[in-house]
Amino acid sequence: MPASSARRKGIALTDRQRIAWLRLIRSDNVGPATFRDLINHFGSAEMAIEALPELSRRGGSTRSVRIASEGEAIRELETASRFGARFLGIGEPDYPFALRQIDAAPPLLAVKGDLTTASLPSVGVVGSRNASISGAKFAAMISRDIGRAGYSIISGLARGIDTAAHRATLETGTIAAMAGGLDQPYPPENLSLYRDICDGRGLAISEMPFGWEARARDFPRRNRLIAGVSLGVVVIEAAARSGSLITARLAGEFGRLVFAVPGSPLDPRCEGTNGLLKDGATVTTRPEDVLQALAPISEIDLFTPQQANEPDNGEHDRPMTPPPSESDRTRIIDALGPTPVEVDDIIRHTGLAAQSVYLVLLELDIAGRLHRHAGGLVSISMMD
Repeated sequence: MPASSARRKGIALTDRQRIAWLRLIRSDNVGPATFRDLINHFGSAEMAIEALPELSRRGGSTRSVRIASEGEAIRELETASRFGARFLGIGEPDYPFALRQIDAAPPLLAVKGDLTTASLPSVGVVGSRNASISGAKFAAMISRDIGRAGYSIISGLARGIDTAAHRATLETGTIAAMAGGLDQPYPPENLSLYRDICDGRGLAISEMPFGWEARARDFPRRNRLIAGVSLGVVVIEAAARSGSLITARLAGEFGRLVFAVPGSPLDPRCEGTNGLLKDGATVTTRPEDVLQALAPISEIDLFTPQQANEPDNGEHDRPMTPPPSESDRTRIIDALGPTPVEVDDIIRHTGLAAQSVYLVLLELDIAGRLHRHAGGLVSISMMD
């Protein structure tokens, strides 16, 4: 039986901090990685919000940065409460423990359902929306047995494999990762399943605002949640180009295990899974293949120091790094180009203090001129 109780660690946000965190993450040009850097530099979301206009100006923006108002944040929190949901901060005890570790984890996660499910180690089960009968049966069987072994099952609430995995684990613990807001479940035919998940031993999670209808470009973000929450991902019936392969790729990037169920080479739904096997995924034909591989990992306490956290006393006495000189700022900007580079390379190339480099990158980020890439790489939008 995998351990889980030791992972419920962290510090709860105050109501004031939660409002400020929501304002910050909903402001223009503030993604998860930028949020983390702002908190780490300024010490709190409130101080970071105050600094946004000046950061944007120094970064070269010619227009005012839009900052979410306190009223907007309060209204979204009230909407969540009426819906029976809440927002979890990355440093809080109920935040999914494995998700904390990924690069640029969501600082705030909207959740609805049984929060004890988030404390269980999780396995992702994903695959074809147009699943075969045998594929759906295998997804239900392997999910049910993994769930009975003490894991939660996370999937994307889609038709086919996702649906079979969720339904098989309603009693043992299932997590639905959403591409849109928690009040916008998709597809419509899975609305009753969504309600069963939230009303039973299940949990729905999303990093998107309430009222947000999922678009095509939002589903890779949903897939990222699945890979991040999981210790391993099982792929069943995935075509050559499918969202399930995106989930598998992300899982590999996060250091998770990837399992693939072999299928007929004549079935196009199995082309992707068979390709994963050629690339080194674990051959999976029974639940024991997954459970044996995950056993050593699931006993490890994966809690690590948080990427973004605030003092619980409301005091922020850390010294502020003074803005770099214009000549230093120019050196940093000149070192950047359209080709992604590591931040450490910028520091070595310019010979400037790391804090100065990170501060200029924040300025460019808030101004909308910095692009962040996988692996922590950055590039700049060249101005005319």
